[in-house]
Amino acid sequence: MGASDAGVSMERHVEFPSQGAILRGRLFLPSQAGDPPPIVVMAHGYSATATGMVADRYAEVFRRAGMAVLLYDHFGFGRSGGEPRQQIDHWLQVIGYRDAIDFVGSVPGIDGSRLALWGDSMSGACALATAGMDGRVRAIVAQVPALGDSPPPADRDGALFGAMARTYARALLDPATGPAGGPIPVVSSDQLRSPSALTPLTAYRWFIEYGARYGTGWQNSVTAASRNGAEPYHPGLCAARVRAPALFVIASHDEMPGASSTVARSVFERLPGPKELIELDGGHFGLLYHPGALFDQASSAECDFLVRCLAASR
Repeated sequence: MGASDAGVSMERHVEFPSQGAILRGRLFLPSQAGDPPPIVVMAHGYSATATGMVADRYAEVFRRAGMAVLLYDHFGFGRSGGEPRQQIDHWLQVIGYRDAIDFVGSVPGIDGSRLALWGDSMSGACALATAGMDGRVRAIVAQVPALGDSPPPADRDGALFGAMARTYARALLDPATGPAGGPIPVVSSDQLRSPSALTPLTAYRWFIEYGARYGTGWQNSVTAASRNGAEPYHPGLCAARVRAPALFVIASHDEMPGASSTVARSVFERLPGPKELIELDGGHFGLLYHPGALFDQASSAECDFLVRCLAASR
């Protein structure tokens, strides 16, 4: 266990099981005495890790406002276990959120009934899907959510959502059928000689600056899992099922393929419950530079939203 704020508030390393592996992260605990605090469950975006890549800076903002925070690495990434390593599997990451919710519900001194999810980019979409299928979620923050380049498919009879809900409810997922592509670099400065999974120059600059820092555990390599048609994954379809208050923080003009601002706005419109939308300039990675004005603006708005929503959910 490590202490911060001159030994007043505490942070400790934790782990919990998910799909036959052990996921690892940090539990940030507020310094305020009194009633058990609410909890925010967080995971980073595409291949990024929980240490030193700015999600932990958001966690600190929330902790200082009196919330507990669980920030963990996805299955197969960073300090978490899981094989194969460095494989992007949307369903494993959604189930990771579910198992994190199970875990924090058993942690003494935390009010697991007042629980929020936070996700950035791909994990923003995973958090949205989780919130649409899990009634324990009391608030959600989706930051530049990667919800695709086109709207989710029509689902008039609810069959696609029903298939997703059945997958979410299963104790164990079937193994992925194999890699759909890779391994390839997450980012590259030369798309002709070394094509990468993420192509914008803004992605290269951010991942190399932050992921290359000592101790992050980030690796510039990734594969994409392939799953069968019985396990559809369309997180935008889950928006209509979200009953918790939702905050979307999107880039006015998101340059990242798979994270269309237009699609994010259309999915936001599907949310039936209380909702708030913030649009910021700075592109897909502008909110992930710390220190920075955009980080301050986004983290302050998100913190205010979470405090209001989790206080109201008592």
